[in-house]
Amino acid sequence: MVIHSVRRKRRQEHDTFWPLRNLSFDIQPGEAVGIIGRNGTGKSTLLRLIAGVLKPDEGDVLVRGKVAPLIQLSAGFSGDLTGRENVYLVASLHGMTKKEIKASFDEIVDFAGDQVKQAIDSPVRHYSSGMKVRLAFSLVSRLPHPILLVDEALAVGDREFKKKCYKVIDNLLAEGRTLVLVSHSQPQLTRFCKRGLFLDRGQLVVDGTIQEALDAYNGPDTTGHEVDKDDDD
Repeated sequence: MVIHSVRRKRRQEHDTFWPLRNLSFDIQPGEAVGIIGRNGTGKSTLLRLIAGVLKPDEGDVLVRGKVAPLIQLSAGFSGDLTGRENVYLVASLHGMTKKEIKASFDEIVDFAGDQVKQAIDSPVRHYSSGMKVRLAFSLVSRLPHPILLVDEALAVGDREFKKKCYKVIDNLLAEGRTLVLVSHSQPQLTRFCKRGLFLDRGQLVVDGTIQEALDAYNGPDTTGHEVDKDDDD
């Protein structure tokens, strides 16, 4: 994965705002990289560029391999469709055949928990945010893609579900998958990621170890916006 001189702009009423400015780095297959920064510094925009949801206004984004993106709590689910229909739709959009989805369906729903299992034939608009993210994580983590993008999704859910998610991510990393994780949780970042990217005002300030990125983020020039140091795992 190569990000080269990327700039992405967002037009506001009387001005143009650049969430990302002159961003360049590469990520090797099998790396686990944490993206750190205050809200509004371009982290989610970066993940959407990697996923192909957005295109850069300048520069290049080169991704070798398919991406399993969990960059929305709902994973792109349609509120009017049932959970079952959404699983089939989203999985098929990511290249799974109907036969493959059917073979994995029970495991996907079981992992998401009893609440989701009981509501699987109800429209997703009636799901809580926790139910949506449980079903979304269960589905996306089963896509056979080499790159997993996670944007704050692990902040939702109870302790037991988080433990299950952590075990899945551990297994995916052991298989050699690539992880790009956006999180405000220091325990999550240090658990999964050896490398950290610290973004500030749309620019890459630190590209080093995850601890170096965290130290820079928590430093005196970041107006006191610290990464959460506690977690319930």
